[in-house]
Amino acid sequence: MLEPVSTRDGTDVYRIPIRNTSAEILQGIQTPLLGFAGQFAGPTIRARTGRPTQLTVTNEIDVPVNVHLHGGRTPADSDGHPMDVILPGKSRLYTYPNQQQGTTLWYHDHNMDTEAEHVYRGLAGAYIIEDPCEEYLGLPRGDYDVPIMLRDIQFDANGDLVVFDDVRKRTTILANGVSRPYFPVAARKYRFRLINTANDRTFQLSLSAGQLTQIGTDGGLLPAPVQVRTLELSSAERADVVIDFSRFPVGTKIELSDPVAGTILRFDVTRRVLFDFSRVPDKLRELPPMPRATVERDVNLSFDFSQLPSGGPVLGEINGKPYDDNRIDFTIKRGTTEIWTITSTDPPGVRHTFHMHLVQFRVLDRNGKPPLQSDAGLKDTVYLTAGETVRVQATFVPYTGRYLYHCHFLEHAMDGMMAQMNIVP
Repeated sequence: MLEPVSTRDGTDVYRIPIRNTSAEILQGIQTPLLGFAGQFAGPTIRARTGRPTQLTVTNEIDVPVNVHLHGGRTPADSDGHPMDVILPGKSRLYTYPNQQQGTTLWYHDHNMDTEAEHVYRGLAGAYIIEDPCEEYLGLPRGDYDVPIMLRDIQFDANGDLVVFDDVRKRTTILANGVSRPYFPVAARKYRFRLINTANDRTFQLSLSAGQLTQIGTDGGLLPAPVQVRTLELSSAERADVVIDFSRFPVGTKIELSDPVAGTILRFDVTRRVLFDFSRVPDKLRELPPMPRATVERDVNLSFDFSQLPSGGPVLGEINGKPYDDNRIDFTIKRGTTEIWTITSTDPPGVRHTFHMHLVQFRVLDRNGKPPLQSDAGLKDTVYLTAGETVRVQATFVPYTGRYLYHCHFLEHAMDGMMAQMNIVP
């Protein structure tokens, strides 16, 4: 937890440096990394709906950085645009109004050209917005409300990170920066906020005993809890789940695993409790009504492989164009509601995760059929396999300015699969 340096005038004030650091991920080896406050993974910030956060970030490394609050409804000058960098030795103030319902967000570097490497090296942390409107629900709180950031990583023979290689070689899986840890739990209900911070990975999560009760997604609580045997979570997506350990005897070990990655972490039931007053009610939070859409747009994610035979680069493109900071791709009037049809036209085996800044959206359909369970609720990130089409609807409020939309497989964005929208009055 990152503690505020002050709380003044109804605002929580934080300071956080970005530093070179190291951690013992492989036994007996210190691996050089990057960290917010020198931590791998970064510290958790707990904010509150309607109470602003001011975050001063100081760059103590030798290359430019910045910070994007992923999923945050944030003014443009605090959104972490790739060109709004913090130079070495300098600081920048970010203001987060937190004018959105309670949800699980995360913050990470979004600097042009180095975002993929910096996030991979450790520049990511959890950001939780707690909402007074949720308190009456009785969900697990306090020590029983735990963020878990998932990711993968690859090492060379010396224990150093291998950054740009075949992503399938990233076979070491980390939970909160630790390889296959265990977590002692009491025999009661816990809320776990799962965040996929991997650059390019989709997890299929399941328990070795019991099941997951999903209560939330990217933008907050679902209308009602859903029992899931397997939870799909792609890069940058989040899911809030409740696990009830009360039916397991002390000494039980339960694994959270993925069919490719294997065991990710283990829950060890170590003690009983006299009382557990938490609950999972049948109704959580109704989704807001969707205004009528007045604009429709097409967004195509694809790679240009034409230069590859001659040794040239593979270019990431949106609607046939790689990212250009001097180009505005969509101009959107503030307050309007739009439907975007997002399509991947790449060959089989190529996957994308689409992310839109500023707003949460609703998934209307997938390939002309009802959305999947992983599409439910308010979203800011959605997964597509080759040839898929997903329609989403969003209302563009409350701020004006330049914002991004892009593939959140970060190497894809680095290759140019990113575009700009300008929200105008």
